[in-house]
Amino acid sequence: CGSGRGPPCPRAASAFRRWEQLRRRAATPWARGLLAVAAGLGLLYAVLRVPVRLRDGLAAVTVFLSTLTPKFYFALTVTSSFISGLIFVFEWWHFRKYGTSFIEQVSVSHLRPLIGGAENSSPAPAAFSAGENETSRQNMPECKVWRNPLNLFRGAEYSRYLWVTGKEPLTYYDMNLSAQDHQTFFTCDTDALRPSDTVMQKAWRERNPQARIKAAYQALELNNDCATAYVLLAEEEATTIVDAEKYFKQALKAGEMIYRKSQNCHSQSPQHEAQLRRDTNVLVYVKRRLAMCARKLGRIREAVKIMRDLMKEFPLLSMLNIHENLLEALLELQAYADVQAVLAKYDDISLPKSAAICYTAALLKARAVSERFSPETASKRGLSTAEINAVEAIHRAVEFNPHVPKYLLEMKSLVLPPEHILKRGDSEAVAYAFFHLQHWKRIEGALNLLHCTWEGTFRMIPYPLEKGHLFYPYPSCTETADRELLPS
Repeated sequence: CGSGRGPPCPRAASAFRRWEQLRRRAATPWARGLLAVAAGLGLLYAVLRVPVRLRDGLAAVTVFLSTLTPKFYFALTVTSSFISGLIFVFEWWHFRKYGTSFIEQVSVSHLRPLIGGAENSSPAPAAFSAGENETSRQNMPECKVWRNPLNLFRGAEYSRYLWVTGKEPLTYYDMNLSAQDHQTFFTCDTDALRPSDTVMQKAWRERNPQARIKAAYQALELNNDCATAYVLLAEEEATTIVDAEKYFKQALKAGEMIYRKSQNCHSQSPQHEAQLRRDTNVLVYVKRRLAMCARKLGRIREAVKIMRDLMKEFPLLSMLNIHENLLEALLELQAYADVQAVLAKYDDISLPKSAAICYTAALLKARAVSERFSPETASKRGLSTAEINAVEAIHRAVEFNPHVPKYLLEMKSLVLPPEHILKRGDSEAVAYAFFHLQHWKRIEGALNLLHCTWEGTFRMIPYPLEKGHLFYPYPSCTETADRELLPS
């Protein structure tokens, strides 16, 4: 009420005096006690009032639920079932059209980055080959390698190639991984109880092939029923598939006897349980290799029967990818309906994909239209529904592994497949094309359809390394890992 330079306003002065009087009175002990009592009463009221409100709310909810009629519950059930059905139909349509789950794709691409998740990196191989590039190998991004389901025989095939050409078909790194596999599959903690198994435990660690063969014979001298010794001789000493099959039959006889003994006492201790796992691995390995021997010797129906029995007897060992051996044998028999049945079981969103799965599915789709397919005619009248399905299947396969078409179209030369492969890598493409090129050639027009359409994948996905369409982005470590698996 003034400029601030003259005397203060009388009304402001009187208000200030009243405020000072109230402040002095509030500072007295009796005023403080009165305020404390009022605060306590307010707190007590709030504490007592909250349960009353909760009880009233609960009673209201109870009354509401008790007044609901059966029609309401029926309508709620029908509505939720209708929404669930719509979700299921859309998910089914999306999977049929694009080959992947929409919910899974959204969760991986959008939800996981929001909550800070990241795709777990696969475990790195346990060891690398020695040499001048050791430092670069240690710095290599981690990539998981898989045992090649169709790997050749060391003595009967790889060694014969070495004798004829003088070139090593396998890298040290690849053979080192196989040695680790053998030690994992064919040994256990109870090997010390059987002298022959103790010898074989050392044999799998030997680097020299002749030393391994010599150790296998020593194990047979100690125990003529040592199944793993026969396995080693079949893989490395046998120079023909016929000889390898003889050794594997002896291994089967010994392995079945040991497996039955382990089954009878596997529940006695953890050591006996580990021994049963080892004996199971040996038995499955031997039966699988016997099926592959029959396949190579032309007894394809016998091979198919062994594989089917093996998959039925040991359904939990699907990670061994025995179905890929079965697919190749069925394609050789031209039993395409059986091939489709196997794909229906294993080409599932919850199972890991492979070139054999994706390209076999594309081959079956191409088979339906390839004989009459013509690029000129298709450009004029457009693609039919069956042709669109075939082209989309090829695009899906090429996105999974873009290396395969150049081998199938013979734009790149083949070498012997390695014993281990990197999925989506060049090594997997070599392993697939080595066995499946003949199946593509057998279907008239299939390679022509592949030639006309496979490069369209890269127009659909301009940056396939950084961003995938149906699969995860392409691993950046594949080229470096393939250099370790494939010979120079």
